[in-house]
Amino acid sequence: MGAFTTMTSKGQITIPSEVRDALKLEPGTRFYVAARNGQVVAIPKNKNLMDLAGIVKLPPGLSLSLEDMEESVADAAAEDDNRILRETAERLK
Repeated sequence: MGAFTTMTSKGQITIPSEVRDALKLEPGTRFYVAARNGQVVAIPKNKNLMDLAGIVKLPPGLSLSLEDMEESVADAAAEDDNRILRETAERLK
């Protein structure tokens, strides 16, 4: 799922309703926003940690810093977004 949106002169974007509905985002949702590999990644901060279970794949016994975990989650979100964009582009052909 993905959709196009436009940034305003104040740097604001509207998250399309299909995306809000799919992620169950509500007014007041806070986001962690980061630049990763030339992309803007916005991660809802009100998600339960269990919603992210399995997104970070580590060998047994290895631990990560909070920064490493944030980067891993952002990378996974960016990969998912790339997949969605590819699938959307294929459907529009």
